[in-house]
Amino acid sequence: MQNYRLIISCPDQSGIIAKISGLIAKYHGWILEADQHSDLENNWFFMRYEIKVDSIKDQLEAFKADLTQLAVALQINWQLIDPNIPKKVVILASRTPHCLVEILHQVKAGDLFCDLLAVISNHDHLQPEVAPYHLPYHALSLKPDEHELSALFHHYQPDVIVLARYMQIIPAHLCEEYQGKMINIHHSFLPSFAGGDPYQQAFDRGVKLIGATCHYVTPTLDEGPIISQDVIDISHRDSKQDLIREGKAIEKRVLATGLRYHLEDRVSIHGNKTIVFK
Repeated sequence: MQNYRLIISCPDQSGIIAKISGLIAKYHGWILEADQHSDLENNWFFMRYEIKVDSIKDQLEAFKADLTQLAVALQINWQLIDPNIPKKVVILASRTPHCLVEILHQVKAGDLFCDLLAVISNHDHLQPEVAPYHLPYHALSLKPDEHELSALFHHYQPDVIVLARYMQIIPAHLCEEYQGKMINIHHSFLPSFAGGDPYQQAFDRGVKLIGATCHYVTPTLDEGPIISQDVIDISHRDSKQDLIREGKAIEKRVLATGLRYHLEDRVSIHGNKTIVFK
C-alpha cells in the first residue's frame, strides 16, 4: 500500500478541510489519518493527512497541479511527502553515551525509520559504542572549527541533524542554514535552567521536578521551538548525582520521541512554537 503525507499550513479561513478533502476525493484518494488545528490567536491553520494513494498514483502529477492551484487561492504552504523514503540523519555527541546509544538502538530495532549516515563528535570516547553499527565516526577537535562541521554537513546532506548531548554551541550560520532540521536535547524542563549545568541549577533551587526538553536549534541558546518534554519527581533527599542519574532516563526518551515526531512529519513550526500531531 502506497501512502503519502500531506502537510499544510495557511491563514485560517472557512472551507479549508472541505476543499482539501474534496480534492482528495476527486482523485479517489483515501484518508487514513487526519489531524488539524486552528490557532485562534494567530489565525493560522495546520493540517496533517495520511493518504492512501494506490488509486490516484497514475494521476499524481495532476493531483499536485490541482493542489498547487488551490494553494495559490488559499495561500497554502504544503508538502506531499513519501514516507517510504527514509530521512537522512547525522548525530552529534560529545562524551555522554546514553542519548546516542538510545537512538542507535531504536534505529536498529526499526522503531525510528531513517537512514543513519554518521556520528560526529568532539571526542573519541564514543567510538566503541558506534563501532557495532558500522557507521562512519568523525572525531573532531575538542572545540571543532565551524568549517569542519560545515564540510561534514555538506558532505552528508542530512535531512535531520540530532544533537545527542553535544556539548558545543553550533555556529549561528549553521543554525540558520539547517533551520527546522536540527534537533537538540536539553537536560532541563525549558524555559527553566537554560544554559550550562542545569542539574546544578535545579539542585541549588531545591526543585521537586526535573525534566528534559527536545527542541529545534536556533542561534539563541536553548530557546528554539519545543517538540517534546517530560518530567520526573525528585525530593530533598536527592543529591545532584541522583538528579543526573534520574535525568538521563528522561533525556534519552524525550529525544527519541521528538526525533520520531519529526521523522513522521508530525511537527509544524510556527514562529517559536510547534504544533505536534501525536
